[in-house]
Amino acid sequence: MAAPTLDDKLVVAISSRALFDFEEENRVFEGGDATGYMRLQFERLDRPAKPGIAFSLVKKLLAFNDAGMQRVEVVVLSRNDPVSGMRVFRSAQANDIALQRGVFTQGRSPFGYLRPLKATLFLSANADDVRGALAAGFPAARVLTESVLASATHPKEVRIAFDGDAVLFSDEAEQVFQARGLEAFQEHESSKATQPLPDGPFKPLLTALHRLQQASNPQMRVRTALVTARSAPAHERAIRTLMDWKIDVDEAMFLGGLPKGEFLREFEPDFFFDDQTRHVTHAALHVPSGHVAAGIANVMV
Repeated sequence: MAAPTLDDKLVVAISSRALFDFEEENRVFEGGDATGYMRLQFERLDRPAKPGIAFSLVKKLLAFNDAGMQRVEVVVLSRNDPVSGMRVFRSAQANDIALQRGVFTQGRSPFGYLRPLKATLFLSANADDVRGALAAGFPAARVLTESVLASATHPKEVRIAFDGDAVLFSDEAEQVFQARGLEAFQEHESSKATQPLPDGPFKPLLTALHRLQQASNPQMRVRTALVTARSAPAHERAIRTLMDWKIDVDEAMFLGGLPKGEFLREFEPDFFFDDQTRHVTHAALHVPSGHVAAGIANVMV
């Protein structure tokens, strides 16, 4: 029998709070009572946790697996203690989430384990862990646990929406905007319209989703959207960059700074990724959202 491997899989590493609603239990932990938190989780061992913000995304991605091919792997990567980890596994089983692997570090930052996991995506409610993961070169986002849950309208589609600059693309253009304003940004992007933007932190995830979409699975499909504050004429460079990558997105929204939330509500993604705090906070009122702490907008002063 061949040794187990995560090669060539879309690997989602996810914290327990991103996958399940552990907010009540977390308040005990945040209050400084780690022992009480562990005791509470153990007492609730036979009470399955409710779905968390990233639950829909994970459940749908796992639906791409079948008896012949395991294309997606989900691994819990958590600051939880191993005892609390038992409840995570039991909650997964009760919610029909195929979860086999987990790493529980009992308070220590877990993002170092992303490398041996060959993670394609890391989702966590812990901002420091997300920053560490991004710095190590992994697509990562802080799940806004206050987000609304995903719509159940599209059970056969994984719907994911991405911001452009500092998410799919580098923050090269955003640096121009921050330093010199909108007019200089538009001029810069127009002059470089045919020059592809450098890769951003989430290009590997978009590439993996593209491969997943190419896989033959009549039961599920991927639908992606680019949702950006760019407007014409800066739209062209973004489109040409995707063409250069040979990756199609299903929808593209060039909103010229309009609030993104209402547009996302119409798209109904299972998750939305954005680097701008104000955008992601507004989006969380409408859809499951995650903050990508990358680029100049997130430079810590």
